[in-house]
Amino acid sequence: MIALAIFLGTLALVLLRPRYLGIGGAALLGAAATILTGVIPWQRLPALWDLVWDPTLTFLGLVVISLVLEQAGSFRWAALHMARHGRGSGPRLFVLLILLGAAVAALLANDGAVLILTPIVLVLLFELGLDPAAALVYIVAIGFVADTSSLPLITSNLTNILSARYFGLPYDRYALIMVPVDLAALAASLAALWLGFRRRIVPRYATADLPAPDSAIRDPLVFKAGFLVLAIALAAYFLTARLHIPISLITGIAALALLGVGLRPASKEGSVSLNKVLRDTPWQIVAFSLGMYVVVFGLRNAGLVDYYSHAVRWLAGQGLLVSTLGIGSLTALLSALVNNLPGVLIGSLGIHQASHLTPLIREAAIYANIVGSDLGPKLTPIGSLATLLWLHLLARRGETISWGRYLRWGFTFTPPVLCVTLAALAGWLWILH
Repeated sequence: MIALAIFLGTLALVLLRPRYLGIGGAALLGAAATILTGVIPWQRLPALWDLVWDPTLTFLGLVVISLVLEQAGSFRWAALHMARHGRGSGPRLFVLLILLGAAVAALLANDGAVLILTPIVLVLLFELGLDPAAALVYIVAIGFVADTSSLPLITSNLTNILSARYFGLPYDRYALIMVPVDLAALAASLAALWLGFRRRIVPRYATADLPAPDSAIRDPLVFKAGFLVLAIALAAYFLTARLHIPISLITGIAALALLGVGLRPASKEGSVSLNKVLRDTPWQIVAFSLGMYVVVFGLRNAGLVDYYSHAVRWLAGQGLLVSTLGIGSLTALLSALVNNLPGVLIGSLGIHQASHLTPLIREAAIYANIVGSDLGPKLTPIGSLATLLWLHLLARRGETISWGRYLRWGFTFTPPVLCVTLAALAGWLWILH
């Protein structure tokens, strides 16, 4: 009960956001309480650190790459290209911006896609003459698809990285399973968003005063190096998949290489500021993730993860499709209620504790847990840190979205996309096995 009280108290502080504490400070406070009350003994911390250091450093590396590319103008260049290829058609632009959000989320993680792409696209839409109400439809669609399309690679979402680390999932096997599943999620997201917003999408927009995409590039060398660094890093992920080389090592080398190009001396073109990179890095998310790892592991030591494990064992006896849908939906609801980082951790611990699972059902449970923790957060505003920060980012720019309005969108779009994605996962695993 102490562990549960600390967990609920930590979540309450995260939602209330005390002025001098922040979401990261709230999680670290919960972690300190977990340790000081003896829920987790000090001796367990090295084992816990062994689990979380690689996901945390990988996330930081991806953030640095995203921030450097943003300063070089890469994302605005891509957004301007989408606007030009839209040829003045509002519906075409709607689809293209969703595809851009999905691509950025896949390569640079969902948090980077939401936090960096949102303000850039928002400015672009205003330049195209869209009023705030019309622009919001496009921004909501990008925010939604950034999470629902963060499945294909281990590095596409912090929850993916954590799950892969916990279960020892190789990068190539993960991609083999989740790339087709992500395509199903993207198709379902496009269909759901189109049906929900089709009457609010502007039919036409002006392109006469649209800047040339190349005008957005502030550092041509970093811009070009970004493509090369990402390609090499992606190839390295796959080539070292079976060698047990930490993903964070590859990501860190890529981040440092790109940052080094941006910080090169005696360059008139150089536009990357180390101070801005450090200032814009979401340290609150890093602190939140580290603190919540400790708090959630306290729940396991108190025996509360057993309830999830019992549900997994029961669902496992109902066949591949039912178990995949059930476990994914269970994690989705948990993530929507208590945030997806605790959600995926509780789900992973519960699956690990569940005994007598066949290899196929266990694999389905692991990947369904990932799908649930990636898509489920879109049900509520508190489901993921990316959503909380996205809402805060929009509010700072005068675009306030009430929780009631968000919940209507979440419960309209998320359930059908989640069901389609989980069904695709079950079908693809059945084919592979």
